[in-house]
Amino acid sequence: MSVSTAAAGQSVCSPLPVLGRDVTVPLVTGGEVTYAALDYAASAPALQRVWDDVAAYAPYYGSVHRGAGYLSQLSTDLFENSRVTVAEFLDCRPEDQVVFTRSTTDSLNLLAAALPADCQVFVFETEHHASLLPWKDARVTYLNAPRTPAQAVETLERALADRDPHGPALVCVTGASNVTGELWPVRELAAAAHAHGARIVLDAAQFAPHHPLSVRELEVDWVAFSGHKLYAPFGSGVLAGRADWLQDAEPYLAGGGASKKVARRADGGVDVEWHTTAARHEAGSPNVIGVYSIASACKALTEAGFDALVERERHLIATMREGLAEVPEVKVLSLFGDDAPRVGVISFVVEGWNSSHFAAALSAEYGIGVRDGLFCAHPLVRTLLGSDPQQIGECGAPEAEPGEKSLNAIRVSFGAGTPDEHVERFVRAVKELVRDGAQWKYRTEDGRCVPDRG
Repeated sequence: MSVSTAAAGQSVCSPLPVLGRDVTVPLVTGGEVTYAALDYAASAPALQRVWDDVAAYAPYYGSVHRGAGYLSQLSTDLFENSRVTVAEFLDCRPEDQVVFTRSTTDSLNLLAAALPADCQVFVFETEHHASLLPWKDARVTYLNAPRTPAQAVETLERALADRDPHGPALVCVTGASNVTGELWPVRELAAAAHAHGARIVLDAAQFAPHHPLSVRELEVDWVAFSGHKLYAPFGSGVLAGRADWLQDAEPYLAGGGASKKVARRADGGVDVEWHTTAARHEAGSPNVIGVYSIASACKALTEAGFDALVERERHLIATMREGLAEVPEVKVLSLFGDDAPRVGVISFVVEGWNSSHFAAALSAEYGIGVRDGLFCAHPLVRTLLGSDPQQIGECGAPEAEPGEKSLNAIRVSFGAGTPDEHVERFVRAVKELVRDGAQWKYRTEDGRCVPDRG
């Protein structure tokens, strides 16, 4: 792998090739500029390696598990080998199952549907809605936002100590916050859960693209993540971990692929024997392209070397945080403080600016794509902004005119494909907007701040 030299004199790896790295976009002030994609936490661009692998396979696409023809057999092998690749990427235990889903949200809803009767779920208010909301059929205990990793463990231990020790329990926790980027003490939380007879599922949507993930070392029972955040935006996700609850549950979807045997009864009804493998929850024709793209991304990240990727991301994080620290009007949002380890996700607000207005100006005047809103983590963002965490908000921008205060934030996120220039341009743009203001007039349209084109 090639290396480049950081400003501090450290050698870091070059960004991995991604689609869209040369795309130019028009500026409202005139001219065009290479687009700076800094919204990786929403959806990361596809790795060039992933795109090439998918394109090479596409002519051989066939239906899996259902055909005797060559293309069907080849596709079946590719699909099942992808399952093996993902298991290796996650360092799963031999008895673990890898179930392919549509996304992290789909994975956690699948697990929620498989919970044993009378299961109690423990989840911090800091979670993404994908982790916060699926547990509607369980007894849920929502835990307040901790302010240190140690406090997170203590909060969970107290809650688990008060539960009924004889019933099933599940803890759901993120590996890295989609709002602050901060890493959570997953291993310690898993130990606390197991000490009190509970299981734990890790939402790794923001963790897996940035750090090596070992199910064995973290000692989690399940892990869920999405392909579209792992540089494989083709509509697939993963739930991997213990098989027993999944085998005992009714199929997530009823239909072909999930059923092993189906027969009519004498009384006119139907008897069904369901699969006990991962196929039990993969009814219908699977997303072979999406599954293969995840496997390709897993291989690409592993071969690139996570040590080098993590070191490069630390360099980008330091560049961005140091630049933002030079702007007194910028307040970076954090639970655990400035020294907390984190991935390339930073959220902030700017004094005197509506967050939607600021994000719109970054896009229209500088060609920089970021996210503004509550990032589908409403209670957490409300807490970090000092407002009522129970206050209802929207994922997009609220109905606020440019210049008006808004109860939302700006999020910048990056990863293995981000060049230094994009981060440097972002820091310059923030400084210029705060110092000089926007060059263009903006208005609110359908809840979004957009350039006023007259």
